[in-house]
Amino acid sequence: MALAQQARILKEPVSIDRRAADNLRFIRDTMERAASFTAVPGWGGVAVGCTALAAGLTAAHRSIQQAFFVWMAEAGVALLVAAVAVCRKSRRLALPLGSQPSRRALLSFAPPLLAGGMLTVVLFRLHELSILPGVWLLLYGAAVVTGGAFSVRIVPLMGLCFMLAGALALASPAAWGNWFLLAGFGFLHIGFGVAIARRHGG
Repeated sequence: MALAQQARILKEPVSIDRRAADNLRFIRDTMERAASFTAVPGWGGVAVGCTALAAGLTAAHRSIQQAFFVWMAEAGVALLVAAVAVCRKSRRLALPLGSQPSRRALLSFAPPLLAGGMLTVVLFRLHELSILPGVWLLLYGAAVVTGGAFSVRIVPLMGLCFMLAGALALASPAAWGNWFLLAGFGFLHIGFGVAIARRHGG
């Protein structure tokens, strides 16, 4: 009896409306996944890495306070470069920044950065600047991991590398902090940026 019922169900035709709805859902999900990873600018990451290398070399052999202000200026420059790169890539590929994947990525990316900003203010007021390189790398990596959950696999991997660099910086002598920042924000951005640009369209 059960076999006969199953056979009857299999023979029943699937309605056109249901099939069309399933196809539209598949197309929409595919487009949203595509929009999520193409919003990540590989060459923009390379540009950010180059500015970080310049900042690291500028901050080398300076006091911790002077290096702090150099890297704060670099953060502003990097934010501007990244914003321009994202806008240019989105416009070139005709992908709206207001799409659901973009909003999800931004909402996931922002909280660790906001936490890093608040900790920066607190540690600056307490004159505890020596641990900031590790904190910055660790929380930036966390932001990339969480935001990268809506992107291609290489993006969360990059975030994990930043988190590892941050953990190593926290466990290392304070004098090495600038070089960890240079290696992380410089070389990691450049290396992963080139990989993203080659594999995922710029």
